[in-house]
Amino acid sequence: MPPNASLEFNIPVELAGRRVDQVLAQLMPDYSRTRIKDWIEAGRVTLDGRVPRPRDSVSGGEAVHVRPLVPVMHEDRAQDIALDIRYEDDSLVVLNKPAGLVVHPAAGNREGTLLNALLHHCPALATQPRAGIVHRLDKDTSGLMVVAKTPAAHQVLVTALAAHDVSREYLALVQGELIAGGTVDEPIARHVRDRKRMGVVPGGKPAVSHYRLVERFIGHTLLRVSLETGRTHQIRVHMSHIRHPIVGDPAYGGRLRLPPGAGEALTETMRGFRRQALHATRLALTHPATGEGMAWEAEPPEDMLTLIDALRVHARLRDD
Repeated sequence: MPPNASLEFNIPVELAGRRVDQVLAQLMPDYSRTRIKDWIEAGRVTLDGRVPRPRDSVSGGEAVHVRPLVPVMHEDRAQDIALDIRYEDDSLVVLNKPAGLVVHPAAGNREGTLLNALLHHCPALATQPRAGIVHRLDKDTSGLMVVAKTPAAHQVLVTALAAHDVSREYLALVQGELIAGGTVDEPIARHVRDRKRMGVVPGGKPAVSHYRLVERFIGHTLLRVSLETGRTHQIRVHMSHIRHPIVGDPAYGGRLRLPPGAGEALTETMRGFRRQALHATRLALTHPATGEGMAWEAEPPEDMLTLIDALRVHARLRDD
């Protein structure tokens, strides 16, 4: 529903005898009782054509007409940018973000972001905090994200994220050959010398990443990483901290390391991969309205699949 669009419905007869503001708060759970009371007092609510008081009782069956007045939280421009939507209903949108797409507008980068795309796709998100975005991915990290379409869904999802009740798993191609999975439990904060980067810093915010092996190549390993926390650059910082930085990471990856015996094709592929090889591959959560457990999976984009396949071919050739 676009911001401030009118609402029309009838009051169920079983709610007869209750206060108008209480009834509307129950029937319109996306809005607070305080906001609904303000609309009633401002004459923006009618019952069978008359303007009630908040404390008036309903008889049941009345025709309700509501003209909401919801402040627009975003002045950012809606833009027709293609979205890879994997699921959508009245409460949420699950999408597969491409690498290279910035999530939020910022100074010097006000347009062409995921937020601009969401405002075009669903204009009502202009009334939601951060246009309903409840978590983010770095510009050059691809993968699954969830967006809340209503205030109620936003509150439930933010609370679930804080309680670690939303499962997020990533595929990360890292430098070096790991022999087993593990856990990195190290605090993260702003880097002490480079304020544009994050780092493992004593006294920083708690951060826990679990990783397990998916496939091992020559000089590289494909990992599946799950998060208990959601700190900025968490996986990138943690993998670098254990000396297995993510391939292509411009901030934490160091210089390019070609595997021994790399041929021309693999060398060209690795040199041409100019972003971190990190993809949010699985998202699982409890639906904020129905309570149903839901999960989605998304394969990495073509550039990352090509890189993985090139390493796989190189490993096979060396084995032969």
